[in-house]
Amino acid sequence: MPIATSNFLVPNGTFIVVLIAFIVVLGVITKYVLPVLNAALTERQEQIRGELEAADKAKADAEEADVERRAVLEQARTQAREIVSQAQTTADQIVTGATAEGQAIHDRIVASAEAEVIVARQAAVEEVTARVGEIVLAAAERVIGREIQASDHQDLISEAIAAVRAETSGAAAGAGGAR
Repeated sequence: MPIATSNFLVPNGTFIVVLIAFIVVLGVITKYVLPVLNAALTERQEQIRGELEAADKAKADAEEADVERRAVLEQARTQAREIVSQAQTTADQIVTGATAEGQAIHDRIVASAEAEVIVARQAAVEEVTARVGEIVLAAAERVIGREIQASDHQDLISEAIAAVRAETSGAAAGAGGAR
């Protein structure tokens, strides 16, 4: 086996050439590549920083808009409650007014009906009285056999009507008091 004559710890010509090539490549990278990479990295950092600032601003705007939206929503709810309250008050007033108007109409109708009943009763009493007077006169003529004078006839009818009215008034007062 041959004995190795070179020692890897001792630099030889290849090592020096590789070292010089490495230093040259390192210099070229430092001179031309690193500035471009640093500029791209700096630009990317600025873009990210700007996007983060825009995101923070958008978040703050969104929070502000949310607070404003909640305030507007609460104001709308308050207005809705007020509108419902006013509508309820108006409805109550309308019901009260309609009830009062209905009661007034009812009272007028009842009073009118009572007046009509009184007038009709009076007319019926007068008609019945006149008819009874005529019947009584006819019966008296037949019994007596002669005709009674017209003035006597009228006096008798008037007395009979007055008597019936007196009875009817007394009966109506008693019926009115019984209510």
